[in-house]
Amino acid sequence: MKHFLDIHTTDPKDLHGIIDQAKLMKQARQGRPKGMTDDDQPLAGRMVALIFEKPSTRTRVSFDVGVRQMGGQSMVLSGKDMQLGHGETIADTARVMSRYVDLIMIRTFDETVLQEMAEYASVPVINGLTDRSHPCQIMADIQTYEEHRGSIKGKKVVWAGDGNNVCASFLHAAAQFGFDLTFTGPAQLDPEEEYVGLARKAGSKVVIERDAFKAVEGADLVVADTWVSMHDSQSSKERRHNMLRPYQVNDELMSHAKSDALFMHCLPAHREEEVTSSVMDGPQSVIFDEAENRLHAQKAVMRWCLGV
Repeated sequence: MKHFLDIHTTDPKDLHGIIDQAKLMKQARQGRPKGMTDDDQPLAGRMVALIFEKPSTRTRVSFDVGVRQMGGQSMVLSGKDMQLGHGETIADTARVMSRYVDLIMIRTFDETVLQEMAEYASVPVINGLTDRSHPCQIMADIQTYEEHRGSIKGKKVVWAGDGNNVCASFLHAAAQFGFDLTFTGPAQLDPEEEYVGLARKAGSKVVIERDAFKAVEGADLVVADTWVSMHDSQSSKERRHNMLRPYQVNDELMSHAKSDALFMHCLPAHREEEVTSSVMDGPQSVIFDEAENRLHAQKAVMRWCLGV
């Protein structure tokens, strides 16, 4: 059973293999209509359940399209459809779903929901996002970086803003892919010490730097994410904006990074908040390549999970 739950729990050799597969699948689709299935249909006859306790645009569309391109069928279920953990246990839901489908992708809030689903499912489970991590996004990010600049090993990645779940998966990836990571943001929003320690133990240089301009010096990649969640209260949004304003990624900040540094954002972005439009639409930005690569990276993850 091969679950894809987190980058740091997946063997580095397998992670590199998934990235290589994603690149090949992307190349094979060049010039083909978006709706056309792949010549190779490894998911033919397979049913994939896509469970969304937390709503999404990119995750839903990219997984759904990916399944269909590979010849499979998908079943999209919301938290309301499932009432996950309310009335029926996660364990029982996992056992039942495993009788119906070949693969489960779940996007949820609490990490324990994902872990319990994987523990009791008899089919592979993929982490589409939890409050603690977002591994599929970072697989797409690494694919994107390597398409533009070659191997990410030994490079300097700078995370600007909130040390959230996406930042956590970047720390996991630093340990597995061998790059360094500098976090710049307010102390109240530092990434989890457990994940910082994990990357350092693996040999990656992890730096916490409050001065954003110092942080980006020598950066090969600068990454930002939204400052607020759709679930934050208005007062919480105002506090976070005040804390994070010094860490906005703008032209001045990018000028302190390497001249060929890339900019990434997992989207959706709040323009002129965590990043300016001039950076998002500028020559260093690869945000739309990054968004596209969610499709290819996740197709490769599904193939790895199913061994096809």
